[in-house]
Amino acid sequence: MPALDPILADIDRDLDTSLERLFAFLRIPSISTDPAYAAECRRAAEWLRADLAAMGFEASLRETGGHPVVLGHAPKANAPHVLFYGHYDVQPVDPLELWETPPFEPRLVTLPDGRRAISARGACDDKGQVMTFLEACRAWKAIHGELPVGVTVLIEGAEEDGSKHLPEWVEANRAELKADLVLVCDTGMWDRDTPAITSSLRGLAYFEVFVTCADRDLHSGLFGGAAANPIRVLSRIIADLHDAEGRVTLPGFYDGVRQPPPEVLERWRALDLTPESFLGPIGLSVPAGERDRMLIEQIQSRPTCDANGIIGGYTGEGTKTVIASRASAKISFRLVDDQDPKALDRSFRAFVQARIPADCSVEIVTHKGSRAIALPFDMPALGAAGRALAAEWGTAPVAIGSGGSIPIVGDFKRSLGLDTLLIGFGLDDDRVHSPNEKYDLQSFHKGTRSWARILAALAEGT
Repeated sequence: MPALDPILADIDRDLDTSLERLFAFLRIPSISTDPAYAAECRRAAEWLRADLAAMGFEASLRETGGHPVVLGHAPKANAPHVLFYGHYDVQPVDPLELWETPPFEPRLVTLPDGRRAISARGACDDKGQVMTFLEACRAWKAIHGELPVGVTVLIEGAEEDGSKHLPEWVEANRAELKADLVLVCDTGMWDRDTPAITSSLRGLAYFEVFVTCADRDLHSGLFGGAAANPIRVLSRIIADLHDAEGRVTLPGFYDGVRQPPPEVLERWRALDLTPESFLGPIGLSVPAGERDRMLIEQIQSRPTCDANGIIGGYTGEGTKTVIASRASAKISFRLVDDQDPKALDRSFRAFVQARIPADCSVEIVTHKGSRAIALPFDMPALGAAGRALAAEWGTAPVAIGSGGSIPIVGDFKRSLGLDTLLIGFGLDDDRVHSPNEKYDLQSFHKGTRSWARILAALAEGT
């Protein structure tokens, strides 16, 4: 294995120049959700293609039904091959007046606690994170002339718009995307000095429920007490979804939910995530999930059910005494392990239908969901990446589950048969999707060094 120390030294020497490259990337307003910025999205893609080509990748733009995909290949014979995924598009910047500096004029700022940070839209999500990986590849190429493993880089331009066309594109290009493992840098650290590997992602099932009772809105003084009220019907359905202990009551809901190994639970317990530290900053103090589960389990490894909205009746200013004819609710479930979205769909529909009065009707709309993704706890690449991160940060990384969902990771598993290591260097205070987004300079610098180490560890297979 070629020496790693000269590569790390090159990353340190080249930090200012690597920031110049990142700033050039950040200046491109690649807002994927606004058609007015379509040309800027293509410009960002072309910038990436040129940067990859300058490093010696075989790089090209590939068309989709939306913004183009950037694809780069750097094969290596008789070595593992990784597929790196990221995105070059960014969120809109509204409200613009809340930005302290222009969102597409990146700069280094000093935070109140003395930390240095990169301020710009996309600094963390995901341009800064993408560039940590590319800068690590650049250092390997500069010092040793080649990468220690084969690398395919896939950077899309519509992640913030739901990756609408990417699953179809991945399925159509399976042969060209052949690899041993997927790497993603679009997640975060446990804290400023403790790295993390996201070892599982919760899946998602999402429903809209429309309950209709009378054929028109009714005067509550004339019909109150006799006419069925769809808001009351929906409220009962939502209330019945949980018991007094915080468990979801759908029949079969916990089928496929596995218990983490005792040693994993012990590591999570040692993290000492408390209601004060997690809920306190948002004005709450009492965990609302399953009472017999640790807070950290509630947010990352246990399935959930939430009412995301309820609509019905008069909601304007003042009073209007009506019984609504129709009411609706939006309800989502976060899934874990082997929970089956199709089985959940059947159970939820039966649960709702059983609570609809005989003279009322219900329509249930199922939106596209995704299954949960989990890495085997004994996966060799997980251990190799963990040791590489520990060597860089001086502390062992935390293997955590993410409460959120990244559907494309599921598509990589289904279409390519590949597991994904999610390793990112974002922090909770990076203001992702908000005004004044930032990315700590330490996250960028040590993130780059971390990827250089991880590539070496994956090459060695230990």
